[in-house]
Amino acid sequence: MSRIGKIAVQVPAGVKVAVNGNTVNVEGPKGKLSQTFADCVEIKLEDGLVHVKPLNDTRFAGAMHGTARAIINNMVKGVTEGYSKQLEIQGVGFKAVMSGNKLDLALGQSHPIIYDIPEGIKVVITDGVKIDISGADKRVVGQVAADIKAFKPVEPYKGKGVRIVGEFVLRKEGKKTA
Repeated sequence: MSRIGKIAVQVPAGVKVAVNGNTVNVEGPKGKLSQTFADCVEIKLEDGLVHVKPLNDTRFAGAMHGTARAIINNMVKGVTEGYSKQLEIQGVGFKAVMSGNKLDLALGQSHPIIYDIPEGIKVVITDGVKIDISGADKRVVGQVAADIKAFKPVEPYKGKGVRIVGEFVLRKEGKKTA
């Protein structure tokens, strides 16, 4: 049995949680989130606590036990505090500009890269090279950051590209001349 799954999720004041079968809806000050879980777990809401229990002793049910509890906890935290990721662009001429709901990236290619921002995600650009991505859904915030980073990953010689703030990039030594 999962050690994480055994712990009940505390629902803070100002957050509404509705459990309908295996669908959990969470609503709070930062937004609404909904998730449907596998049929091998039982989810109950009692006295401001969400309890998750596996329905059988299969390996999948044990795995989903802790996973479902962690996702519900992330949903509750997301609608109260929210999640954010910071990206940084390094390189001469590399920059980012917001135009409406689209992110326009100039990353040293022959064409600009246009990225559509998903609903529920807020992107703020400062100094043209610092991108702050925030939202209520942890998975979507991380996926947007990964998508933007994938357009120009950091190369190991000069360190040019898009990186997550605080990420370590192993730099290689350049070619030596005799």
